[in-house]
Amino acid sequence: MFYRVLFLFLLMVQIVSISPNALGDEGMYPMSELEKLDLQKAGLEMDSALIYNPDGLSLVDGICKIGGCTGSFVSDQGLMLTNHHCAFRAIRDASTPTHDFLSEGFTAGTREQEAPAVGYTVRITDSYRDVSADVLSVVNDDMDPDKRTKAIEKKMKQLSLAEEEAHPGKRAEVSEMFLGKTYVLFLYTYLKDVRLVYSPPLAIGNFGGEEDNWMWPRHSGDFSFMRAYVGPDGQPADYSQDNIPYQPKVVLEVGSEGVSEGDFVFIFGYPGTTYRHRSAAFLGFLSELYMPTVVDWYGWQIQNLESSAQGDRQRQLALAARVKGLQNTYKNYRGKLQGIDRLDLLSNRRQEEKELQIFIDADPARKKNYGQVLTRLDEYYQARAETAAYDLWLRYMLRSSETMSAALTVWENAIEKDKSEADREWAYMERNLDQTINSLVIKSDTYDPVADTLIMGELMRRAGNISQAKELNALKDMTGADGAEKAQKYLEKSFRKSSLMDSETLLEAMSKSTEELEQMRDPFLRLVSELYPPYLEMREENKRRKGELDQLQAALQEIKREFQGTDFVPDANGTLRYTHGRVEGYSPKDAVQLMPLTTLEGILEKDTGHKPFNVPPRFRELVNSKDFGTFLSPELGGVPVNMLYSTDTTGGNSGSPVLNARGQIVGLNFDRAWEATINDFAWNHSYSRSIGVDIRYVLWVTWKFGGAQWLLEEMKVDFE
Repeated sequence: MFYRVLFLFLLMVQIVSISPNALGDEGMYPMSELEKLDLQKAGLEMDSALIYNPDGLSLVDGICKIGGCTGSFVSDQGLMLTNHHCAFRAIRDASTPTHDFLSEGFTAGTREQEAPAVGYTVRITDSYRDVSADVLSVVNDDMDPDKRTKAIEKKMKQLSLAEEEAHPGKRAEVSEMFLGKTYVLFLYTYLKDVRLVYSPPLAIGNFGGEEDNWMWPRHSGDFSFMRAYVGPDGQPADYSQDNIPYQPKVVLEVGSEGVSEGDFVFIFGYPGTTYRHRSAAFLGFLSELYMPTVVDWYGWQIQNLESSAQGDRQRQLALAARVKGLQNTYKNYRGKLQGIDRLDLLSNRRQEEKELQIFIDADPARKKNYGQVLTRLDEYYQARAETAAYDLWLRYMLRSSETMSAALTVWENAIEKDKSEADREWAYMERNLDQTINSLVIKSDTYDPVADTLIMGELMRRAGNISQAKELNALKDMTGADGAEKAQKYLEKSFRKSSLMDSETLLEAMSKSTEELEQMRDPFLRLVSELYPPYLEMREENKRRKGELDQLQAALQEIKREFQGTDFVPDANGTLRYTHGRVEGYSPKDAVQLMPLTTLEGILEKDTGHKPFNVPPRFRELVNSKDFGTFLSPELGGVPVNMLYSTDTTGGNSGSPVLNARGQIVGLNFDRAWEATINDFAWNHSYSRSIGVDIRYVLWVTWKFGGAQWLLEEMKVDFE
């Protein structure tokens, strides 16, 4: 099982060195930088080569990506630990009104009872190499921005396809590290048979619901167990009853003794996207226009979708994953907006750029090369702001409704499939088509015409306030308050007539040409065909903008590096990163000090018997019985539930294992504190705190409440 593997990470020409003396808790470090950090001085109690070794096996080989989250292998039989909210859709998909696993929890007593997690994939990194020179060989400084973007995209696809041809059965992707400057090709193993093993009920897995989301103190059991399978030959394979559990190269040890305040901890994970090196103009665009628009639209959807499904559990289950995703972004953006205002972040960044401009202007060579960078970035985002309302509206019109989203996928596939593989949009490349089709099937399984009617009707109403949207022929006389009655009649008739969201119809439609799709006379395909030209125009303009922005952002990073006299960690981009910190509380406001560990007693204190603070009666009985096994913390007098620590995390770190100084799993990252929602733009030790579920709570719930002691035995954990 244990064999030599070429591992990760980043040969980045832009990062020369990071001084160990400058090492703090901030930083989502690429793996290639770890050897330059004094991790023992920071608190690590093991050889750093054991956590990352590019020439052999190490802890990082036990880390994987599950969908948009992180996971870790905790047994040699492919058992993975990740968040409840990461497994949420799989739990929802397995549920029915009769067997409501979201409400009841899910326990697979045998391997045969494990539920297929359709559409989930597990990504394991095999190797990497820098391909910046190859990618940038197809562009030059005189190239038009749109041609530049397309040339880079095509080259990235060609490199990926060539790598996959050289390594049959593997997946390859080129990731852009520094915008317009650095590109790394990753080779991955993709496992396609993923199954749900154990999840606690929502009353435990999401205790506190949206009221507690992004808040501290927290008492959420946000964890689930899943398992990865492969074919009988050990190779990745689609779901089959004949498949066998995947045997990972490295299994992470569970540290059932947990942590105490002040302990050193570190995290490996796949953080999404951060924007710490972007301009003040970008931050202004985001905070003054983009995020407020998203908050408003998502808030409307949450309120109206929940209201429309009230009292109908079947519809609630169908909408559960959609609403949960909306809620998470909605509250996250509200936190970011408050954080930008609280920290006066925009004004501070503008002041930094004034000082940077003075530095640029002080030297003729710098002024020649960089003198207009900040001005051009301002102009770029001013142009974005002028079309933002329409751009967002059109995107939502084609994406917020699952019917329209499916129609767009079908229509675009008919156009893209006639192109060469490297010229297609990413979702329609042959290598990605299975995932695209799986996404359609999942949409059809939870199709809710009432929800889509509400969403499309509201978007048509909002179009009346956007001149470009109001002028679209496809929506003639159906926008704004004046067109509401006509819009409602159109939608009612269209949803009666359409059969597009039938899974068999969708699959058949994916094989058709645009001419054949027109012959289906489906009203939503017809609407998409009419909206596609303006959508395509917007997409092409966005590619032109990206080509322009990449060059400006690359120049900004170059001159900032010179101005600061130091290198800096690149923004997160979904690739594997390392961060460390301490288990510690913080003070969010005057005279308030928050402690870093919560306990079972806190759950009982919060329990009202009503959602979202309603633990199952049997859970309360178990707590009161005080049968805690080896998971009792003598210093706390109970079982720890959640933990707070000063690592640098963001979205995508959900499910990341929190590891102690000896490399054992002591927790599972799932959130940040409210003040730390601003982490995407700025990090500060005084307020940046991550939140995880303590491993002792994971194990106690699995054992005592879930009755799944065999999982503890599989992980080789003592519990009595």
